[in-house]
Amino acid sequence: MAHGEEFIGLVYGEVDMTKILVTRHIPSPGIELLQSMASVEVDVFAEDKIIPRDELLRRVVGIDILVSILTDKIDAAVMDAAGANLKMIANYAVGFDNIDVAEAKKRNIVVTNTPTLEVNESVAEHAIALIFALAHRVVETDRYTRDGKYHGWGPELLLGTDIAGKILGIIGGGAIGSGVARRMKDGFGVRILYNDLKPNSKFEEEFGAEYRSKESLLQESDIVSLHVPLLPSTTHLIDRAALAMMKPTAFLINTARGPIVDEAALVDALERGVIAGAGLDVFEGEPNIAADPAVADRLRKLQNVVLTPHTASATISTRSAMSKQVVTNIEEFLAGEVPENAVK
Repeated sequence: MAHGEEFIGLVYGEVDMTKILVTRHIPSPGIELLQSMASVEVDVFAEDKIIPRDELLRRVVGIDILVSILTDKIDAAVMDAAGANLKMIANYAVGFDNIDVAEAKKRNIVVTNTPTLEVNESVAEHAIALIFALAHRVVETDRYTRDGKYHGWGPELLLGTDIAGKILGIIGGGAIGSGVARRMKDGFGVRILYNDLKPNSKFEEEFGAEYRSKESLLQESDIVSLHVPLLPSTTHLIDRAALAMMKPTAFLINTARGPIVDEAALVDALERGVIAGAGLDVFEGEPNIAADPAVADRLRKLQNVVLTPHTASATISTRSAMSKQVVTNIEEFLAGEVPENAVK
């Protein structure tokens, strides 16, 4: 008997309701769809903030399915508090580094995520927005204008950088990296270099991309955009040595996960002109913008950085699609199927 089928027997044979805890309100129509399901009892932490740890541990007791978000640390302590009824963790996020997946597997708990097409498109667009914000100094010039410093056009006023014809290095040639490559090649004629676990002939054919070692990519690229998952092997993938390989005119873009970049090393590099700028949507110390408060203060003061608060996928259509995917994952599980987005 499949794991899902076994769970259905538990839910509908021995108890009346499937109990679901949602750790934070997710966009429509997610909550509404869950509440409309038969034989389901939905508990939602209604405050628009990260659920406090003690509240999570209290409310998870006795639930069957946990709908978590990426700011929730779902570890053995949470699974212990939930008890033997917990059979599924449906993460409202593409990444799942907030969940102890190995521990969940030991307990036969299914973990799912929400890697929708809409997420891929939105994050790719956001990465490109960061590229252009840096190159054309959009944030800096906006601040300059708002502060009343603009007194007339000048031939050398706040000069930026053209993107057309530049070399874009993509680290991670998956769906999001492909979205960036497609838009940048078709729209701006950039030359695409890429690095991944191994060469990808389809990526090369579609984008005219050239495979490089990480070191060669860093040395050759005018822009380096990161699109890899957070794993032990990718933690501090961009460290002091990697930054030193980059051109002094290069930009670094991170819309993946904060710890992929050694932020202390990055701040040093930006202050000393080792690289020209960085666009960061994710941070090593989230929800803080750096693990070290002193590093965070230095990062905030830099003019050659664009910072956004983990909003690369924050569009109405994308967040709505993610909420639908959470429900689809749960429906597939309750139907005795292995959800399409089950984390392997």
